[in-house]
Amino acid sequence: MLDVHQLQKIFHAGTPDERIAIDEVSLGLRRGDFAVVVGGNGAGKSTLLNMLAGEVLPDDGHIRIDGNDITRLPTHKRAKYISRVFQDPSVGTAAALSIEENLAVAARRGARRTFGRGLTGTMMAEFRARLETFGLGLENRMKAQAGLLSGGQRQALSLLMAVLREPQLLLLDEHTAALDPKTAEKVMQVTSRVVSETGLTTLMVTHNMSHAITYGNRLIMMQQGRIIADLSGEQKRGMTVERLVAAFDDESHLLAAA
Repeated sequence: MLDVHQLQKIFHAGTPDERIAIDEVSLGLRRGDFAVVVGGNGAGKSTLLNMLAGEVLPDDGHIRIDGNDITRLPTHKRAKYISRVFQDPSVGTAAALSIEENLAVAARRGARRTFGRGLTGTMMAEFRARLETFGLGLENRMKAQAGLLSGGQRQALSLLMAVLREPQLLLLDEHTAALDPKTAEKVMQVTSRVVSETGLTTLMVTHNMSHAITYGNRLIMMQQGRIIADLSGEQKRGMTVERLVAAFDDESHLLAAA
């Protein structure tokens, strides 16, 4: 489904500040995979996500989704393939618009229709039903402005907006990092349920080692711009946070734990 082959990215090439951000990375995701990417600062996690989203173009290599080469495709043209939820809950929503208006915008993304025609009774019923499954009471606040929601509620709204059009690939960019631990756990539970129910192919970047072990069926570890380990759900079942942290110093620990 997702085919990343020999991606290379060097920032400030040929200068004293030259840095290899992505070093010949290859990655394949099957349809329905929920892969979690971990690594220290500078490991290349964010650069990889930005290249998939089109924010950063690779120096070499290719990116294909279902056989379609999107390596050089502009960001706005990738919208039919990819949705992204950012770390900051305010990025994915419009503060001045209501919950229902934000969802209507997301539902009509790319369609040639006026905003007013987007809020149909059928769509409103669907929005309420989808929000109710989150267990956050948002279905009873459809007229509330997004800017008045809590961080967790707004991130849940961002998540629903990202999956309404059922993208082929969902990118989660440390989407719980700005939340308190209790809220972050709630958002992750919502995320896991949404991904499971929709069967979306998902790539999540996180610094939360507990989340990395608990969620998803793949655990990918990056270091110095390379993928140094790719564990399946079976392999990571006996993983602990301590062993995963130790792997940053000695990747053999990670392999031994698999």
